[in-house]
Amino acid sequence: MSRALLIVDVQNDFTEGGALAVAGGDDVASAVSDFLALHASEYDVIVASRDWHDAEGDNGGHFGEVPDFVDTWPVHCVAGTPGADYDPLLVTDAVTHHVHKGQGRPAYSMFEGATESGETVGAILTTAGVITADVVGIATDHCVRASALDAIAHGVRVRILTDLIAGVAPEPSTAALAELAHAGAELIASDAA
Repeated sequence: MSRALLIVDVQNDFTEGGALAVAGGDDVASAVSDFLALHASEYDVIVASRDWHDAEGDNGGHFGEVPDFVDTWPVHCVAGTPGADYDPLLVTDAVTHHVHKGQGRPAYSMFEGATESGETVGAILTTAGVITADVVGIATDHCVRASALDAIAHGVRVRILTDLIAGVAPEPSTAALAELAHAGAELIASDAA
């Protein structure tokens, strides 16, 4: 029985000062690093995802000239730019797999991405025999939600570490957590993990 930690999109463009900054993003980056310092050895697999959008084009309609912040967004996390880098407060030494997603198309779930060698998150978890996964990162109401739902659909028992996530807005974040709980995710604080 293997365990995984899924770290979703803790990137400069999603933390304070970024193109799509989420309040508390830097705090999440720092807290995830602290959690890893204490608990990394408890996980067989640690996957970290990053939005990695193409510089040219609108990435399948993901970038909008007048974004609606529902389906279209300002330019963010362009591959190879500082905005796409991990937040410097996130220590990634323990990460076993780095996943890029959203190349030329919208992608919210880390399960839509792949490593540089082409491994998908689903394949990584299956190969490692992962049956439980803890999910942390940004943003609760978008990419954390989508990644956790896909993990559940993949047959993994999911726990959301509620003090290691940050959302775009309170109301949709609360709704996302309720949806995840109804789908079978356990909502717990990291000190209970």
